Amino acid sequence: MNRRIRDLRNLGPKTEQMLAEADVFGEDDLRDLGPVLAYQRFKFRVGRNVSLIALYAIAAALRNCDWRDLDGETRRRLRDQANGTG
Repeated sequence: MNRRIRDLRNLGPKTEQMLAEADVFGEDDLRDLGPVLAYQRFKFRVGRNVSLIALYAIAAALRNCDWRDLDGETRRRLRDQANGTG
């Protein structure tokens, strides 16, 4: 089922709108792209100050957990991948 972005944990209507600007329209798009590519596309296309918390929120949404529950190793791996160093 392709749930709306706003229906995923950690993400709301404002994030849904900004992700739509990056051609990410639902859960299936997020899963197909993966959290890192979705974040990179989001950051590139939206062009606003997008923090790493957005990356963590997307990754956690796909796991159906709170972004603050991601362990340090997972955060490091995501951050490294997003920065092209991992």
